[in-house]
Amino acid sequence: MDPLKNTNLLFKNKDFQNHLQKINAYEVNRQFCRHTIEHFLSVARIASIKTLEAGFNYPRDLIYTTALLHDIGRFVQYQDNTPHEIASHQLAIPLLESLDYSDGQKTLILDAIRNHRNPEAEGFSRIIYESDKLSRACYACPVEQECDWSRDKKNLTIVY
Repeated sequence: MDPLKNTNLLFKNKDFQNHLQKINAYEVNRQFCRHTIEHFLSVARIASIKTLEAGFNYPRDLIYTTALLHDIGRFVQYQDNTPHEIASHQLAIPLLESLDYSDGQKTLILDAIRNHRNPEAEGFSRIIYESDKLSRACYACPVEQECDWSRDKKNLTIVY
């Protein structure tokens, strides 16, 4: 049995891969944090730890799927300035249809995607919000001083 069955199905999905390629094309010359599979997996791993620490019982597959989808709309933001949390939410809907999640789980995933930039988010959405920020190694970034993130948003110490 594959504990990340849905995550692996999503990763192999041709539309998901196409979205990743579009993001990579837009960010090929980006000097700041990129939205790569490595970023998505960092968010997933941190969110898994934070979920355990918070005493929540979300399946790891659901956490990883959410992390893989949370920034998938970045290319849409580059194309037409649609906020990527909105674009990611919209792109995630058909991708989730091919996966084995209940309607309640899909709602949880979509809410977390939509709120992953909301500092007021709660519950699972809050875990994804915090994990997204903590996944960035600002403490080791050669262009950290040029980054427009506020100092309180930057991850300046190793936490996870």
